[in-house]
Amino acid sequence: MLSPASLPSDADTSAGPATADAAGRPAAQTAVRPRVHRRRFLSGTAAAGGALAVTAAGLGSAAAAETGRGGPLAGSPAGAAAAPVTVRPADRRYADLRRGTNQRWVGSPEHIVLATSTADVVRAVQQAVDSGRRLAVRSGGHCYENFTTSDDIAILLDLSRMDDIAYDERRRAFSVQPGAALGRVYDRLYKGWGVYLPAGNCPTVAAGGHIPGGGYGSMSRRDGLAVDHLYGVEIVVVGADGRARAVTATREPGDPNRELWWAHTGGGGGNFGVVTRYWLRSPDARGDDPAAQLPAPPREVWLSEVAWPWEELTESRFTRLMWNHGDWHTRNSAPDSPYTALFSQLKPFHKSGGAVVLDSLVDADAPGAERLLRTYIAEVGAGIGVQPQVRQYRRMPWLHATQWPGFTGPDPTVRFKGKSVYARRTYTDAQISAAYRHLTRDDFHNPGALLMIASYGGAVNRVAPDATAVPQRDSVLKYQVVSLWQDAADDAANIAWVRECYRDMFAATGGVPVPNDTTDGCFVNYADVDLGDPRWNSSGVPWHELYYKGGYRRLQKVKAAWDPTGFFRHAQSVRPA
Repeated sequence: MLSPASLPSDADTSAGPATADAAGRPAAQTAVRPRVHRRRFLSGTAAAGGALAVTAAGLGSAAAAETGRGGPLAGSPAGAAAAPVTVRPADRRYADLRRGTNQRWVGSPEHIVLATSTADVVRAVQQAVDSGRRLAVRSGGHCYENFTTSDDIAILLDLSRMDDIAYDERRRAFSVQPGAALGRVYDRLYKGWGVYLPAGNCPTVAAGGHIPGGGYGSMSRRDGLAVDHLYGVEIVVVGADGRARAVTATREPGDPNRELWWAHTGGGGGNFGVVTRYWLRSPDARGDDPAAQLPAPPREVWLSEVAWPWEELTESRFTRLMWNHGDWHTRNSAPDSPYTALFSQLKPFHKSGGAVVLDSLVDADAPGAERLLRTYIAEVGAGIGVQPQVRQYRRMPWLHATQWPGFTGPDPTVRFKGKSVYARRTYTDAQISAAYRHLTRDDFHNPGALLMIASYGGAVNRVAPDATAVPQRDSVLKYQVVSLWQDAADDAANIAWVRECYRDMFAATGGVPVPNDTTDGCFVNYADVDLGDPRWNSSGVPWHELYYKGGYRRLQKVKAAWDPTGFFRHAQSVRPA
């Protein structure tokens, strides 16, 4: 058991209905024709109104290209917008741009368009529609599957250069373009206005794909999901007439496009169109002060990393550790719990990785913050009979802590496969037993294979299941079975390990975490095409029910209204009703 004395003291310190503005007034649309280092893994693995009139010829000025409702956004550049760049196979940049973070996937598009404005996006989409070629959209490139690299994709629309962050005075909301990486979002919002978005822990993930999948991270237990603060979206859609246009949808009750906004609060990226801008404002925000439109982050946080070496963990000890961890979260994840200030990742690595690691963070401003952290660590380790190694224990300013490798994402030069779980309560004995078997297998060796188990619940569970497109609103843990590796020759072994471990953990429910009293399906941002494969999902519950539950029918209606031809599609995209 980890006693308080073993830790340092405090001193050690998508076309559809006509668009409208936010008040519901109709607005005009203009359409367009025409192997891994062991130590690094142990501490660093982690593994998302009115219409804007644009034409194929572009807009008259950069200010117009950045127009929100009635004029340019505050803080937008006054100079000419950068021109889009088109990269073809002969270009030396093609080798880099044909792939994203997951090195398993390498595309072969005819060309890649790096857009810089909404007008660029409209033009690229219209050209794809007119030529009958398949288009895919990428913002940060962190997709788990080949949704932007499959062989039938001819045009890849890259949004990484669209990374502006500004305050829109007319909407009283922060404007964030899809290419903005979360680290940049945190930096700009905090330095400019002292606010933040409770989004993900990996600073290189971009807003474009992260937000519409729900977006959670280390402060979600305190302040909710990123989509709980989503006020509106600007999105390029394609109608039944084959015309590309940009429209705006907000959460305003009178907005006739409100269902399109709702679809982006957890409906997943790449389903309805190309989002070119997000507007962020908390539902309870009042007044005109930008600093009051989003929550403020902690001033400082406590960071901790402890580890239990595998050589000291028997099956019974591992079982006790897992039971302690799951039971603690079952008891301490209500929206009014003082422990909403605490977030943690338990990372039982394969035994070749050396240890089971617990990385934790707590808001240092919370009452009794350090005591909460110490008590949590002690309760997770209670009765195991193994003293954990204290690897890190320190107090840091919040913005610096957003780069802490304890929570940040994988090395962008590796390959990975992951499968997700929402958990409503602690693990079953069968789940723990299956996890232990696979984590201690002697016929498989990879220090980058693990369960990555994140704290969940808290403020996330204040929101009604149908208020957003994220229906999982009573879970206490969110985790994945994942493996990261370097060599393509190791693909089969690692993918098999992930599939088999996951299948066996949920063998009682057909190999997947079906919604019941213990589990609640899967996380759409951790895309997993196996959920639609009867070899790996024999539950009879389709993949879309695992992601969206009963909300899928509502998403299908949005799809039928805004992307009736199914132009925007991938292996797990929403199908029109």
